[in-house]
Amino acid sequence: MEIHIGDRVADVTLVSKEGNKVQLTIDGVPYDVDIVMAENGSCSILHEGKSYNAELIRKEGGKSYTVNAHYQSYNIDIIDSQAKYLRMRKGSEEKQQDKIVSPMPGKVVKIPVKVGDRLQAGDIVVVIEAMKMQSNYKVNSECVVKEILVNEGDSVNSNQVIMTLDVIKEDEQ
Repeated sequence: MEIHIGDRVADVTLVSKEGNKVQLTIDGVPYDVDIVMAENGSCSILHEGKSYNAELIRKEGGKSYTVNAHYQSYNIDIIDSQAKYLRMRKGSEEKQQDKIVSPMPGKVVKIPVKVGDRLQAGDIVVVIEAMKMQSNYKVNSECVVKEILVNEGDSVNSNQVIMTLDVIKEDEQ
């Protein structure tokens, strides 16, 4: 998921959670933390033998928080991956780019094309599973698969290039 902390944007992935023990990555860097939440929004975080306390105040809508820690306040916005994906898809409807980029972290489930395939608008080029949901990624104009940079079963990150394309301009048809 994408988290905005003031002007900073961080890519945060929950790797695993067992009880209070949480494994996550922030911008690709792994962290093992122990987090205990209290009912009043306070939380205690233990990381590498150091203890940190924070207060979480949820704003309306549930995807924004004020976090008070170390005598400072931080405005935090959690960007819904599905909404980000839909915004990116809507923006890409205008013109096919020369690459397919993963809008969120996930696992490549299927690549139904191969290098050299000529594709038509609407053809599916990759299926990615994220948050137990599968999403089909399609091209929106005629193109040829130039290079496939991942394999089925690979994990991908946000904004990772999955494949490159040669977009066919109307005058080349």
